[in-house]
Amino acid sequence: MNDIIFMALLATLGTWSVTALGAATVIFFKTPNPRFLNLMLGFAAGVMVAASFWSLLQPAIERAEATSNVPAYLTATVGFLFGALFMWASDKIVSYARRRVYSTQCEPDMRLNRIVMLILSITIHNIPEGLAVGVAFGTLQEGHYSMEALMGAITIAIGIGLQNFPEGAAVSLPLRREGYSRRKSFLLGQASGMVEPVAGVLGVLLVVYVEAILPLALSFAAGAMILVAVHELIPECQKNQSMQPYFATMGIILGFAVMMLLDVMLG
Repeated sequence: MNDIIFMALLATLGTWSVTALGAATVIFFKTPNPRFLNLMLGFAAGVMVAASFWSLLQPAIERAEATSNVPAYLTATVGFLFGALFMWASDKIVSYARRRVYSTQCEPDMRLNRIVMLILSITIHNIPEGLAVGVAFGTLQEGHYSMEALMGAITIAIGIGLQNFPEGAAVSLPLRREGYSRRKSFLLGQASGMVEPVAGVLGVLLVVYVEAILPLALSFAAGAMILVAVHELIPECQKNQSMQPYFATMGIILGFAVMMLLDVMLG
């Protein structure tokens, strides 16, 4: 059992390190380039939309069909709606809190609210991903410790790690755009992936129970990601695009295509 926990911890530390690597891209930019940042925001939106289906909803439906007595469509729909409602409520709470902090003469910084929502949504998204890696390694304890099962768990960790790279950049670059230092942007960007090792170990320890709730958790994360991508990232990346109206749009298309390619290719 200790070996399985160690492998899951090592795998999720790896996925966290890829998030940090993506966040480190902010170090290479002394001053934010608006066109590049719009492209990256569009790319992040495309990644989040694609990941919502290929990495979250589709696995949620498949797991619900295999392990749950509740209809898979109901599990996915309820989780998706609760994820979106959770992010909507979070936005309202953040807005209310900031209005309480600011005086009546100051307008709340809505752009900062968007950054908080982005960090929160990606962090929520990373929790079920860490659980998924933990569950994959946890199943090895149940008499399935074969090379095929081990490679399957490693493949899941690799796939999640690869998609974490643009997610780290999707947090750090917008923070840099808002005037944060490169160091603070990097630290906050990589911090969104810190939950994965914790969730990975929890997935191993509670594999029997997590197997039952994982479909709901995956669809919950999908709802949160879709709301942020559609409500915040896509409108933001389309601002000031009068000269090149398709620049950010192609970032969305590219992000979706890359995420879809990685998820389908890695299975």
